[in-house]
Amino acid sequence: MYQLEEKIWFWALGIIPVIILLFLVLQFWRYKAQNKFADKKALKRLSPNRSVFKGVLKVVVLSLAFACLALALVNPKVGTKLETVKREGVDIVFAVDVSKSMLAEDIAPNRLDKSKQLVTQIINNLASDRIGIIAYAGKAFPQLPITTDYASAKMFLQGMNTDMLSSQGTAINEAINLSKTYFDNAEQTNRVLIIISDGEDHSEASEAVAEEASEEGIRIFTIGVGDVKGGPIPEKRNGVVLNYKKDNQGETVITKLNEDTLKAIADAGDGVYINGRNTNAVVEEIREILNAMDKTEFEAKQFADFKDQFQWFLGFGIFFLLLDIFLLERKTGWLKKLNLFNENL
Repeated sequence: MYQLEEKIWFWALGIIPVIILLFLVLQFWRYKAQNKFADKKALKRLSPNRSVFKGVLKVVVLSLAFACLALALVNPKVGTKLETVKREGVDIVFAVDVSKSMLAEDIAPNRLDKSKQLVTQIINNLASDRIGIIAYAGKAFPQLPITTDYASAKMFLQGMNTDMLSSQGTAINEAINLSKTYFDNAEQTNRVLIIISDGEDHSEASEAVAEEASEEGIRIFTIGVGDVKGGPIPEKRNGVVLNYKKDNQGETVITKLNEDTLKAIADAGDGVYINGRNTNAVVEEIREILNAMDKTEFEAKQFADFKDQFQWFLGFGIFFLLLDIFLLERKTGWLKKLNLFNENL
């Protein structure tokens, strides 16, 4: 396991293409100037020890030096010890709707991005709970299994989009059924399923499945994103709206937040429905709900004693800089005799 302490210094790697570009420009200028001064044979007699290979080698060495120094500033850290720690919490699965209707912009910036914001903020306010993520549309897809790695969860969350599932529609029952496989029956943890959706459920079985999940100890909470007045579904290319989704009759489709469906599912799942318009209010309500639940102790493995590794890159960077300083652009005597690079041809 590793960590990168100062990722911003990766931008320093941008110096390398600048060095290469300057070298190429200088070589082109030198070539043009020399051709005006004398022909190729005369130049070879005037400067017999000049080495083209050495010039290229100096640029390569200098680029390696800057790369190593940039990585030293980033300061990679390596976990040297794996510890098993005791944690208390609740197992939470987030089921995020990624159907096309989630592209509607009746809530800024759009329903899907709003859903991601809500889940991210809820995760940021968790202490030691375990979390998992499900993506669903016409089918449900396991995105991330139960874990305590919040950073990975947020990374997977940001990668979710409406093109990740080929089957369109909104089958909330599929997400509820899949969530059952996330929880370990051997561990008697409190189990929570949080469904984030606009409530356009294309299945009639969701309430019945939610009731079954409740009987298995899974409490279901629903968060509605969108507006009850609804909005069109934009069809974009490179961020530009080209058109709006139309039905078979050529009419623009208006998708609306269906709060009644989400409330019914939450009631059947022994949970509550929350309107997702106000992020802070949603986070606070979820926090209060989770705090009121009994916490279960479980084990989690995590890396400890991360050690800095910058010194290796710093050492190599200084070595390459010194090598570049003492590496001359003229041919070395004994290498010239060996003619390894056919420089005498």
